[in-house]
Amino acid sequence: MLVVSPMSDPNPSQRLLSLDAFRGATIAFMVLVNNAGDSAHIYTPLEHAQWHGWTLTDVVFPSFLWIVGVAITLSLAKRVAAGASRAALFRQVLRRAAVIYALGLLVYLFPEFDFPHMRVLGVLQRIAICYLAASAIYLTTSIRGQIAWIASLLGSYWLLMTLVPVPGFGAGRLDVEGNFAHYADSLVLGAHNYAHTRTWDPEGLVSTLPALATALLGIMAGHILRLKKDLAERTVWLFAAGTLLLAAGLVCDTWLPINKKLWTSSFALFMGGLDFVLFALAIWLVDHLGARRWTRPFTILGMNAIAVYMAAELFASLLDALGWQKRIFAAVFAPIASPNNASLLYALSFTLLMFGFAWLLHRRGWYLRV
Repeated sequence: MLVVSPMSDPNPSQRLLSLDAFRGATIAFMVLVNNAGDSAHIYTPLEHAQWHGWTLTDVVFPSFLWIVGVAITLSLAKRVAAGASRAALFRQVLRRAAVIYALGLLVYLFPEFDFPHMRVLGVLQRIAICYLAASAIYLTTSIRGQIAWIASLLGSYWLLMTLVPVPGFGAGRLDVEGNFAHYADSLVLGAHNYAHTRTWDPEGLVSTLPALATALLGIMAGHILRLKKDLAERTVWLFAAGTLLLAAGLVCDTWLPINKKLWTSSFALFMGGLDFVLFALAIWLVDHLGARRWTRPFTILGMNAIAVYMAAELFASLLDALGWQKRIFAAVFAPIASPNNASLLYALSFTLLMFGFAWLLHRRGWYLRV
């Protein structure tokens, strides 16, 4: 079930504020890029790459999954150390994953509730699946086993995408129509694919394998954070690991191009490395240098990330269904700036509105617990 309650452990001295800040910056950017005023006029960095390659927008979702992995390590390790049984922890994880999955279904059903064509996979659904699987792997394997899982998932996906033939296209095709992930989604999901593509889902079945590896890379970062070393040394380790992963992703790009929509193995490695580096920077700024005042808005957003995401998605869907989004944009934003800037101003205003929502929840001491 969902619980809105006061936070039981909000003590800043016991909390890694950089993780909340990083999560909040990620959710803020997610809201920004998802809510352009005019989809025909968007600055290129605020759009997903058309196919191969990446933009700033492509960093958002893997960062969120990576953060889920970090949180798994920090949360479950503490509970295991306190004496909780792994079976009890897994039951809690399973319940939480089911709720997150159900929230994902709600996002795509609202407001029409067209069940025959509902999208069964998507952003929150992928988070739920990866959270469940990554938690199970964490609870049943050692660090060495978790590394083996990462290698196996990325290697298996690579082999599937390059060696398994697709009827009518053959093996090794990485274009939109001829790749194996597209074929699997069209075959299994049918009418329940992403509405904008109809025949495949960017959060589809086969590409969930490397997405799970992204969450497991976050678990690796969590292990580094738990080392009995001073914060500066752990930050260096995070930065070093990130640099190696970035290099590995660029090398692998030669054989399997970086592609967010396919979540290729090179994409998982590259984005995982980028998250290691960005998080190391966040730790250095927030927890080491104490730059907490200007990062506080992101920290507030990060402490209620799911609530903000749900509010943003549902409110945007409602505005669109009522026809208000276009009217507001045309009346308020379009007359005051160029098309691209007007679209960006709308997105910024929407993001600020969601920050206001998170701030009100924070002021009341309400935090959405799943």
